[in-house]
Amino acid sequence: MSDFLGTLRKQVPANARRVVEICTGDLPEYAAAAGDPREYADMLDFAVFIRRRTIELVAGDEPLTAEDLAVVAATGERRGETGMSRAGLRRLLTLHASATLNEIQEASGPADLPATMRMLGWLGPQGTAAQQAYTTGFLQGQKRFLPEMAQVRQFAEMVLAGEVAAIANAGELGVRVPGCYQVIVARTPDVAKEVAAEAVHAAWRRCGAPATWFGGNEFVALVPAGQETTSARLVSDLTEIIGGPFSVGTASGPATALAEAFALARRVSRVTRAGHLHTAADVFIELGAADLPEIDRWLHQLAGRLTGGPELVETLDAYYRHDLNRPRAAAALRIHPRSLDYRLQRVRELTGIDPASTHGIRILSAVVARVLS
Repeated sequence: MSDFLGTLRKQVPANARRVVEICTGDLPEYAAAAGDPREYADMLDFAVFIRRRTIELVAGDEPLTAEDLAVVAATGERRGETGMSRAGLRRLLTLHASATLNEIQEASGPADLPATMRMLGWLGPQGTAAQQAYTTGFLQGQKRFLPEMAQVRQFAEMVLAGEVAAIANAGELGVRVPGCYQVIVARTPDVAKEVAAEAVHAAWRRCGAPATWFGGNEFVALVPAGQETTSARLVSDLTEIIGGPFSVGTASGPATALAEAFALARRVSRVTRAGHLHTAADVFIELGAADLPEIDRWLHQLAGRLTGGPELVETLDAYYRHDLNRPRAAAALRIHPRSLDYRLQRVRELTGIDPASTHGIRILSAVVARVLS
């Protein structure tokens, strides 16, 4: 007869000590906190508590109680108060999960498969609930020393990464999380730290939009979907702060699962021209071309031929932006309509494509977009 849970129960003290040793050996931040005897005792007590409660609840086929989750959150809050980084938090949770699975494997024998599967089935939803409680407590603890703008950036990064605990903690920042976010990605020249900080501050203070930077040239902001005026103001403010052109892409998705929208907005920002807020619908041809190296090379070859004439890319851009209206395109370029006709004829000679034909519009507009992106 299987005594899987009994075996695990006997191993609780040793397993608790081992997981604390693993974490102190892997995480300098955790090790620094564990240098305090009281902190070390608390870490060990929690490792024992969560293992014993897991065994008790699995035996009774019961979920973690509100009191259990409160203990977990309080422990996470303590780690946040001691200054652990979010990267350290993620690693800590991973180490705990890996140690738990290893302990189950060590305790299970040939007759323990049903009991092992039962525990693994319990750990799925309950482990997720415990991690969310720990993370929520951690964010609470961080508030004691983390500046507001750092909290804003962290919130944006966590939501983009799909970390639900950030949404649960949004009220502490005064954020009302919508059902759907518009993700705005701006690809800018490399900016100084002061400029980056000003951009995040302006997005938050003027537009109520959590924002952050990925690297020195990718600004990302979250605006509730459907608030076009707010999005336009944010881009306008960013233009003033950056002091130069940049390309912007956007896509929308549910606040609890933004990874796909974020990835699409990034792709759009890489193929669009500067100065406008574009969606995938605006640049679907360019997106397709960017994903096919052979097509992209062909478009660049066509673009290379256009260097044989006077400002032909800019001419085509104006021509298409004004819906093939020659007088308006010529006025935008500040040239005579006959000069425009000469340039369009030069495009035909260099590429073999009529820019006014359906075929020409499809191909040459893609060439222009790739050159100007």
